[in-house]
Amino acid sequence: TVRARAHSLQPALLMLCFSLPGLSIKMFLRGRPITMYIPSGISHYEELRAELPAEHLHYGYRGRDSRSNLYVLASGELVYFIACVVVLYHIQHRSQRHYLRHTDCVRCLAVHPDRVRVATGQTAGVDKDGKPLQPFVHIWDSSTLLTLQQIGLGSFERGVGSLAFSTADQGAYLCVVDDSNEHMLSVWDCARGTKQAEIKSTNESVFTVEFNPQDSSNFITSGKSHVYFWTWSGSTLSKKQGIFGKYKKPKFIQCFLFDANGDVLTGDSEGNILTWARTAADIRTLGKGAKETYQIGRQTRAHEGSIFSLCLRRDGSVLSGGGKDRRLVHWSPSLALLQEVEIPEQFGAVRTIVEGPGAELLVGTTRNALLRGSLAAGFTPIIQGHTDELWGLATHPSQSLFLTCGHDRQVCMWDSGEHTAAWSLTLEETGLCADFHPSGRVVAVGLNTGRWLVLDTETRQVLSGGSDGNEQLSVVRYSPDGEFLAIGSHDNFIYIYSVGEGERKYSRFGRCTGHSSFITHLDWSKDSKFIMSNSGDYEILYWDVAGGCKLLRNRFESRDREWASYTCVLGFHVFGEGWSPRASTRGLGNTLEVLGGVVFQWQSPPLTPLPCSLLQAPSHVYGGHGSHVTNVRFTNDDSHLVSLGGKDTSIFQWRVLGAGDTAGTKPHCLWAWTALAHGPQQARPSQRVPSPPGLDSAQGPAQVRVVGQGRGPVGSSHQGPGAQLGGCWDWGSCLEVLIA
Repeated sequence: TVRARAHSLQPALLMLCFSLPGLSIKMFLRGRPITMYIPSGISHYEELRAELPAEHLHYGYRGRDSRSNLYVLASGELVYFIACVVVLYHIQHRSQRHYLRHTDCVRCLAVHPDRVRVATGQTAGVDKDGKPLQPFVHIWDSSTLLTLQQIGLGSFERGVGSLAFSTADQGAYLCVVDDSNEHMLSVWDCARGTKQAEIKSTNESVFTVEFNPQDSSNFITSGKSHVYFWTWSGSTLSKKQGIFGKYKKPKFIQCFLFDANGDVLTGDSEGNILTWARTAADIRTLGKGAKETYQIGRQTRAHEGSIFSLCLRRDGSVLSGGGKDRRLVHWSPSLALLQEVEIPEQFGAVRTIVEGPGAELLVGTTRNALLRGSLAAGFTPIIQGHTDELWGLATHPSQSLFLTCGHDRQVCMWDSGEHTAAWSLTLEETGLCADFHPSGRVVAVGLNTGRWLVLDTETRQVLSGGSDGNEQLSVVRYSPDGEFLAIGSHDNFIYIYSVGEGERKYSRFGRCTGHSSFITHLDWSKDSKFIMSNSGDYEILYWDVAGGCKLLRNRFESRDREWASYTCVLGFHVFGEGWSPRASTRGLGNTLEVLGGVVFQWQSPPLTPLPCSLLQAPSHVYGGHGSHVTNVRFTNDDSHLVSLGGKDTSIFQWRVLGAGDTAGTKPHCLWAWTALAHGPQQARPSQRVPSPPGLDSAQGPAQVRVVGQGRGPVGSSHQGPGAQLGGCWDWGSCLEVLIA
């Protein structure tokens, strides 16, 4: 027996033992021994070598809990964010580019007066080892996607909540409000990246900040129970609280704007638009140092419920967007009602409004949709997505379609070729897992209550269903011949159903009993007779389904069995990752494997050629997700990979390129779906590709790790794929991502 201890930082893999020479490997996960039998085709395990894979990977909208997050750039592109990605979307070309330099979720966005430079702020986070990642602001060029300035690293707490460029001086300064208890407000020189002034703003939530377009020494903040009028001089900041007087003080002031006359319009939680007019300085009472102030001159009843957004149009008229009533209202410069339209309930409330070319309007909603249209013609979605944590993912066996489900009770079918949502369906319960029948005509969805449904993929009709226990289902999987459906539950059992009558009739065939913890993954053999399964306590068990759902005690006999899929995260073919992933998938055509989501805060799906059976196999890492990766799957032709971002509600569609594809030969595409998007990707900085989490350092959360095995020395390093251009690696031709 030969023993090898893993790196001390690795919490899951403690020890690796080579026993029964040439037959098995024993791995310890949190003290539990796991024996994996070496396939007979590998006669000398110790001679295996690892290298990076020949195939390279190069690569929506967050409206539910963020504001002022949609703008139109000088290029005509929309700019918005989802997870750790800032997306630049060209509607006419249906293409995307991406800014990828953030290490955690982006929370706010501001566009420079030149409509080229962009500032984005992120939340604080933690790396794979649980160490804190400090929030910061990046100012970057939207035409080149190059970072111009990093601001505030070490100065902000928890995250960056609001941003605004000054206007009167051509955007020389940036105002930042962080998410600390005191909501520290600071003003920064954009060119030098230096702090000019800082002050505690308020202990209440701050929603937005904006400079006076005529005077950069004045700006306004608003939020819970306040609107503050600020004056900035040198290193000094002072504020005056807005006085509501005879008007009812609202609980929240969610938005405001400066109108064409220089007055301030605020939208609040009472559904009112308040007009704050300038008043002359009271020199007689306050002396020569007195300055002009703002006082409420008018109240306009605008909406039933909160006003989430105000937009000043080019002709001086105003648009307001409602929350509860979902109305988009057009007002004259004097706030006379001109026109209104109601946003369909399926898209949620209006979150933000932006003017497009001509009469076109772009609307972001609280249900993570981007709508395009006009007041006269109505609105249609250009971006859609989920609104809560994602878990279920299935790819169609013969078409470029995939299905997702999650805690928002939505089941969504996506067209990965057209980058659109084909359809969506609302369930009564939470969907956690899904799988297509080999015919592609039906799809099974497992729910959190122990129930499962079978849906017609064309009509969306529920064809069948059942219930197995009262605990959540974690995996559903059809056999390759379509004759059986296996359902893995948190009650520790795998339920087997026979399928008949055109996938409409399901009869209980048997139950696999033997796991001592909840089922996490399972795979069918190619002959549809056997199942391999993993459980929450790191068991690897094998089952003879055709023989009556019997547990195979002699696991050695299964070492050469061929599997139709390889989604199990424990086994000889994948243990070289040396960590505990939440999701795994294998591309059958190109022997690539992806493992996604890991212990603690590491949020990456890594791509791996099979078998990945050496500890510390070298890898590529790609970023984007801002939350744990809950699921990964290859598409039917293995040309793309789909990954789910869990709580960031994002879906990434990655384009897999072969060894003959080189960086720069064609654009790298990323689609973002809270929403869905795609386009050329910006180059990443030159850096050594990280090793697996917990073994060596790696940067950023929510990343894709590509791990290889084959020729070359064990642990060999690789200086990243692609050609080095201007100090940056060009990852542009390797990846495409759908984010929802």
